Amino acid sequence: MGVSEREAWAKREAMCPHRLVLEHVTSRWGVLVLDALLDRSYRFSELRRQIGRVSKVSEKMLAQTLQTLERDGFVHRDAKPVIPPRVDYSITALGREAAEQVRALARWTDVRMGDVERARAAYDAARESTAL
Repeated sequence: MGVSEREAWAKREAMCPHRLVLEHVTSRWGVLVLDALLDRSYRFSELRRQIGRVSKVSEKMLAQTLQTLERDGFVHRDAKPVIPPRVDYSITALGREAAEQVRALARWTDVRMGDVERARAAYDAARESTAL
């Protein structure tokens, strides 16, 4: 991250730090990482494969997401000085709290998706009838 990028990031964070943390936790990859780590620790490549079962993630995006979640205190990175290098990612106590909330929201979405689809159809139908 360049100096100007860091400055822009710092300004955003200072303006609304709560929103920024919420963005990290509820981002496309943040949700999947936290959900996976809630079950167990993973090495980077294992985590990428696990998340890949749901949605394909690039190495760069996964690395950025892990770094962001680590900075926020949700993920712990354990680099072992061995050859070949071994890095394990696990969830922290703070991350566990956030992940449980995210998982509950995901389960709620599964249960209530039919209601959402019906609401969307009703909304679209109402818009179509007023457009004519």
